[in-house]
Amino acid sequence: MNEPHCRWGILGSAGIARKNWQAIRHSGNGRLVAVASRSEEKAAAFISECQAQVPHDPSPHPVGGYAELLARDDIDAVYIPLPTGLRKEWVLAAAAAGKHVLCEKPCGVDADDVREITEACAKAGVQFMDGVMFMHNDRLATLRRELDAGEAVGAIKRIATQFSFLAPDEFFADNIRADPGLEPLGSLGDLGWYNARIILWTLGYRMPLSVSARMIREHRGVPVSLSAELVFSEGVTASLYCSFEVEHQQWVDISGTQGRIVVSDFVLPYHGPEIGFDIEQARFEVDGCHFRMERHSRRVATHESSDSHPTAQETKLFRHFGEIVLGGKIDPHWPEISLKTQQVLDACLRSAREGGREVVL
Repeated sequence: MNEPHCRWGILGSAGIARKNWQAIRHSGNGRLVAVASRSEEKAAAFISECQAQVPHDPSPHPVGGYAELLARDDIDAVYIPLPTGLRKEWVLAAAAAGKHVLCEKPCGVDADDVREITEACAKAGVQFMDGVMFMHNDRLATLRRELDAGEAVGAIKRIATQFSFLAPDEFFADNIRADPGLEPLGSLGDLGWYNARIILWTLGYRMPLSVSARMIREHRGVPVSLSAELVFSEGVTASLYCSFEVEHQQWVDISGTQGRIVVSDFVLPYHGPEIGFDIEQARFEVDGCHFRMERHSRRVATHESSDSHPTAQETKLFRHFGEIVLGGKIDPHWPEISLKTQQVLDACLRSAREGGREVVL
């Protein structure tokens, strides 16, 4: 007897959908049934290109129109990589059709959007989850063990994080991430979502007391570069920086009373068969006229591939989602943290729009 599978549909043919086309194939408990685009011809072209590199057996069906895919009775869950400006409409439609929803981030234009869609999914009895892949790798669980043990960092006092890439000039003319109608949150939504998520995750999803942010540069009202300072209880602070104009960086630095942990590739792990992080506990020694700063560090790694593999984080995202669907019990944790992440971004944007005024949450 065949093992049950989570039957997937994809709404849209965005570039990230190609990565997740492969993730569904590698998941083991998922089967891609159909891909919808604005026309059946466009969906067929997308399927043909992906099949040539990573074939599914049988090949997914091309569907002309998102509503037509949602009406199918052979789809359990949908992956939605549509632009943020269109996302709420189709998440609500998917929930109304009884489909579980894995949604790209940011999940909405603002927290009101995210609250509406998560409540709709809860009412419909379908799972909602955002597409933050690093939440599902084994490294994150290992990092949590180190933080909870207390010996590497001690009491956490400071978290700093940056996610950026250098966009070419043409990016601002023809990429949807610079389009105020399709992606109004710009770098804050595309990149800052990850910064905010790793900060919240580190602190057990405690929300900041206040946020102060600066808009460094905008393009047609879309954030290009933004920095923010978050203040939490117990003397903990955090900073985030997201930008389309600084070469590739994706690091988080967690420091405290005993040391620091640095993850230099927390969003997209560097290519290879393992991913890890560094623990540093410097010592300052003084002996008369001799002043010496000593570096004491160790590397912690998990044996999992960074990408394009059954052990990669994108595969585990779809596998984990499939387990929830096949298990028949909705997990409220995932929509809750999506809403919290969006609320932090809202506070950042509001503060930045108001010249850096402190926004109290």
